[in-house]
Amino acid sequence: MGALSTHAAYSLTAEEFVLNKAFLPKHVRMRADLPAGEMHVDPNTFKLYFTLGNKRAIRYSVGVGRPGLYESGTFTVGAKREWPRWTPTPAMIKRDPGSYARHKDGMPGGPNNPLGARAMYLHDANGRDTMLRIHGTAQPWTIGSAVSNGCARLTNEHVVELYDQVMIGAKVVLYEVTGKQVVI
Repeated sequence: MGALSTHAAYSLTAEEFVLNKAFLPKHVRMRADLPAGEMHVDPNTFKLYFTLGNKRAIRYSVGVGRPGLYESGTFTVGAKREWPRWTPTPAMIKRDPGSYARHKDGMPGGPNNPLGARAMYLHDANGRDTMLRIHGTAQPWTIGSAVSNGCARLTNEHVVELYDQVMIGAKVVLYEVTGKQVVI
């Protein structure tokens, strides 16, 4: 179940939407003592953990990729952008031309851009852009659900907070979808 149990919020603007308190960031203790500055995404619980060291983290609620589009793995933050430009991938255009073909040349950053206020670009072990992002959204009601084309999304407010803490080169782990909470 996502942040909302009805679709009524789809008529709201992002500014009017009030996120359920259960989806707000929270400082938490972790079982594993992971180095500070990493991001760990559990798609089973729709949570992103930004590690602080000493078994502590800030837990953010996220939306993740729809079934078949989410990609697990270990990545690094290869780039960061404020109000990033967005261009749908060729696979997105092929999968849903009605939604994406009109944006084949890209969309400038701004409040209606699908990447929201900030984006962190995930690169593979060879330094190549994977086209996966951790980014904001103009649709905060999608937090807590599997709705994206593979990326992890936060509210714009939360992605701005996270973006300011994450360094280029930071490790990012996107865990597998198993239906069970990842023990971190």
